[in-house]
Amino acid sequence: MMDGTLSPDRTISTVVQQTLRAPIDCTGIGVHSGKACRLALLPAPPGTGIVFRRTDLDVTIPARFDHVVDTRLCTVLGLPGRREATVSTVEHLMAALHGCGVTNAVIELDVPEVPIHDGSAQSFVFLIDCAGIVAQNAAAPVIEVCRPVRVQDGDAFAELRPNPAGFTVAMSIDFPDVAIGAQSLSLRITADSMRRSLASARTFARADEVAALREAGLALGGSLDNAVVVDGAKVLNPGGLRMHDEFVRHKILDAVGDLALAGARLRARLVAHKSGHALNNRVLRALFADDANWRMVVDAQPGQAAPALPLAEGSASLPALGSWQERRLPVAAAPM
Repeated sequence: MMDGTLSPDRTISTVVQQTLRAPIDCTGIGVHSGKACRLALLPAPPGTGIVFRRTDLDVTIPARFDHVVDTRLCTVLGLPGRREATVSTVEHLMAALHGCGVTNAVIELDVPEVPIHDGSAQSFVFLIDCAGIVAQNAAAPVIEVCRPVRVQDGDAFAELRPNPAGFTVAMSIDFPDVAIGAQSLSLRITADSMRRSLASARTFARADEVAALREAGLALGGSLDNAVVVDGAKVLNPGGLRMHDEFVRHKILDAVGDLALAGARLRARLVAHKSGHALNNRVLRALFADDANWRMVVDAQPGQAAPALPLAEGSASLPALGSWQERRLPVAAAPM
């Protein structure tokens, strides 16, 4: 387990696309499968976006909201018509890439699950910092929310609102466990806030849930080394919490990773209560379901070409955007 020390903030360009300076890889285990995994982060050309490549199946899966096929325990990406072509537990890695400003990368792995490491995103931030980040000669598109979009499930909800200042998340949670209770936090998502406020926050579970998951053949790789486990008023991890509100910080981390699947950086404010992977994905689908909800803008410098976003597999290619031009994203149906 890492010691929680994060590297200093770096200036991340909001104008141009960025990729990794060099390839880097790691190993780990999947929290649900318990299987060993080798994962590699590779540089990619402008316009690639973030894509996952299953080397054991020789398939590529775009990191896009319309490729989300399951959200019950984590966020799972997949290909239509290929039940075996999935990648699960992508949210922590996606949050790290988004927070560090990486817009183009190929993620290679040889099993269907991203390694859990210590249950947070700090190991992925560490890998990205070791690889380095390089600016590319292409403008970076931004998805601007034009009017509020809300999805709800009982008293839980997620709402995207216009926010010209950038991307912020206001999250509140409320658990019956005394160790968690009610927590709330609002953060502007930047490279600095990712490193200092979010990356080290670990995933968490209740002790009775862990027992039920293992009986169902899940959480086979889970342990106190990669998750915070609570039992009523007790935190079972010997080292306790990394911060008093680690639970809500991890929920924000998850939301950043899930919303990074929009396909470009968001200019929006997410306001959410008791939101999880399902609502995070549903609010993106609701956003893109109506052209009036959003527009694609490119803050291009004079004479700089605007890029095209990566599309779902099988979609026709689209021409490059002009500055501040709108474009519709194709949304593929996917089972939830």
